[in-house]
Amino acid sequence: MKISIVLPAKNEAENLEGLLPRLLQAYGEQEIIVVNDGSTDTTAEVCQRHGVRVVSHPYSMGNGAAIKSGARAATGEILVFMDADGQHDPADIARLLARFEEGFEMVVGARQVDTHASSGRRLANYFYNRLASVMTGYRIDDLTSGFRAARARHFRKFLYLLPNGFSYPTTSTMAFFRSGLPVAYVSIRAGVREGKSKVRVLRDGLRFFIIIVKIGALFSPMRLFLPVSTFLFTVGLAYYGYTYFQWQRFTNMSALLFSSSLLTFLMGIISEQVSSLHYKGADSDWRRIDRSEEDK
Repeated sequence: MKISIVLPAKNEAENLEGLLPRLLQAYGEQEIIVVNDGSTDTTAEVCQRHGVRVVSHPYSMGNGAAIKSGARAATGEILVFMDADGQHDPADIARLLARFEEGFEMVVGARQVDTHASSGRRLANYFYNRLASVMTGYRIDDLTSGFRAARARHFRKFLYLLPNGFSYPTTSTMAFFRSGLPVAYVSIRAGVREGKSKVRVLRDGLRFFIIIVKIGALFSPMRLFLPVSTFLFTVGLAYYGYTYFQWQRFTNMSALLFSSSLLTFLMGIISEQVSSLHYKGADSDWRRIDRSEEDK
């Protein structure tokens, strides 16, 4: 089984000096691609010196854009994505790949709780994991882990959904789950990165939240709209009960809450119909891709 290891990198020359020899020692016969995302240091030169393939962006386009460039350029059946900052251990790649033999289409390296960078990020990741689990209906152990392996033919189907920023793990995980593609988690210990992280908790945290809601609404709208509709209806009913027993009145606020509940529910129904169009022809496309893979 041919694999392609994709590393998005922006100004990671120092970290790649230590990481690439370890990757080459373990997976030198496989394809290793470093996507140089507009680095201003010697990232490209380090990669060329170690003899790995380099795909360069003329300017910084974002971590997600680098992932998409690497996925398009890769020729392997399995795509392995890992950070170039040295947090991920190449020895764990074999553990991810082993789960494909069990029928999984994506395997994610779930970071152990005590290896998160800070307590703030640990709390934020816990919140995102629980929210995404509700939106997808499946347990998600680590929504934002950038260390993962995926079947190439499936991953490329969702490239148009991936943002250009730091949220590609969130989008790809939820897309796989909601498309009925089995996802597994393997517990890993993340190392301490050298240098400063490019992810900002508040700025990127809000972006992660919006993406979770957007992808959830795209793949399973009623999981978003139904709870909101139910909440509005419950508040409206409670407020009506209060005003009725106090003044025997049905107020405009109660009418507004009931109307909002109904409109939200109807929006969910319409969104559910629109969402079904996302899968139109998908099964035939996957069968066609599978046949082409067999022909190879």
